[in-house]
Amino acid sequence: MTDTPEKEEPKEAPKPKKKKPRRRKLLFWKKAPPLVPVVRLSGAIGAVSPVRQGMTLGSVAEALETAFTMKGARAVALLVNSPGGSPVQSAFIYKRIRALAKENHVKVYVFAEDVAASGGYMIACAGDEIYADESSVIGSIGVVSAGFGFTGLIEKLGVERRVHTAGESKAMLDPFKPEEPEEVARLEAIQRDVHEHFKALVRESRGKKLAEDADLFTGAFWAGEKAKDLGLIDGLGDLRAVMRHKFGTKVQLKAVGQARPWWRRGQGIGVGKGAFPQFPVNWADDLLAAAEARSLWSRFGL
Repeated sequence: MTDTPEKEEPKEAPKPKKKKPRRRKLLFWKKAPPLVPVVRLSGAIGAVSPVRQGMTLGSVAEALETAFTMKGARAVALLVNSPGGSPVQSAFIYKRIRALAKENHVKVYVFAEDVAASGGYMIACAGDEIYADESSVIGSIGVVSAGFGFTGLIEKLGVERRVHTAGESKAMLDPFKPEEPEEVARLEAIQRDVHEHFKALVRESRGKKLAEDADLFTGAFWAGEKAKDLGLIDGLGDLRAVMRHKFGTKVQLKAVGQARPWWRRGQGIGVGKGAFPQFPVNWADDLLAAAEARSLWSRFGL
């Protein structure tokens, strides 16, 4: 009798191992680099000819508003390159910059390029800090009026000048008649009032930084190093270097442009790239505007 082998009981299948739940990695958003919008304020200020406008509050208001209200902006940088011009438009731009800085709690850094003089320096004073290059022209805190007298020419041409006014001062300083001492004195009184406002604005902006110097408010101007010694600027340096020093090497400088009206884009004769035909250029107006602007820049050797 043979022994029958015992049947082996089937082994239970190994139970699958329970997978441990994966831990979700917490995602941390990378901190955005510091943002500094940059606005360029360049050119003669106000009307550079009877038919041409230079830099005005209207031409720069939109760019300034965009810069100061840009989300995440740590500061606003202004590049100023202007020989001056209209004291009224200069004051308007200065006041708008200060108002936007106060409303948005944003610090303003100004960087002078070739020149920030006269009205250009008034605008620069809107900065909490002002920087320039060693060769930048700074200052010219004064008021000037310039014109021409055509009395000799009109006589040679045999032209009779006819002017009719209601009000004895309505034709004051008419270039086709000889100067009257009383009219010149009245103009100089107005200039003194404007000059006093300019000086008060600079004193308020620069405060104790200003040095005691007899030439400070005479209309004189200086290069960057001397301007720093006089307290007209805070230091020497360019936009990128100073902003990297202030906010780190990853600072993002974002240019904010000034939109041009469609009728000024691609000026020339014929049809441009856009859908609208371009208006012919008025060469006489352009030459007059260029001459007026050139006279402002040439005062500073530029």
